[in-house]
Amino acid sequence: MSEIPAAATLVLLRDGDAGAIEVLLLQRPDRGSFAGGWVFPGGRVEPADAAHAEGDDQVAARQAAVRETEEETGLVIDPGTLVPLSHWTPPEGLATPFITWFFVAPTTSGELRLHEAEAVAAEWLKPAEALKRHGAGQMRLFPPTWITLDSLLAYPTVDAALAAIGRREPRRYATKQDAERQLVRWHGDEGYDGAPDTDEGPRHRLLMHVRPWRLEHR
Repeated sequence: MSEIPAAATLVLLRDGDAGAIEVLLLQRPDRGSFAGGWVFPGGRVEPADAAHAEGDDQVAARQAAVRETEEETGLVIDPGTLVPLSHWTPPEGLATPFITWFFVAPTTSGELRLHEAEAVAAEWLKPAEALKRHGAGQMRLFPPTWITLDSLLAYPTVDAALAAIGRREPRRYATKQDAERQLVRWHGDEGYDGAPDTDEGPRHRLLMHVRPWRLEHR
């Protein structure tokens, strides 16, 4: 099996009104990876990103996240402001799989200029509003984006989010998909390695058979 390519995603944060942060979401064109979906800026790690990383995949991903964000939005972000948030390994069977680092960073001043081949729309949204739109069928999200938005609900300010995220290790998600039951599982779920579910067993899964989606983590 060939090696899964690497990618990087940058979750840009800004302080919104009424004690809630906002994130920048882009809508992809109706073709290619994540067709029609709303995602954070990002893309594949290129050889130039890894050239000076000395084999450190996180350093290469940090460079890719900044480069892709500038290409897609026109916003120039200081690589030193990026805080690693999570690391995602895709489930088997995806047509275009990527192992992806997610970072968070404060936004910078500057005009938002979309690269039309990469994004057809953009919005600054509170995480709760994005999840609400998804639940109503008004916005297409993918599990890593949904989980990221859900994880940001607790933070009232950008400083609070960056401080809390910076104090912990990045969360790692090696995803296993149950297409028949329309759910995905991660380490810690009792069914992750094929064991049958019980009523009281540990859960770490996202239920996607109805909207709004529901995270079970116990």
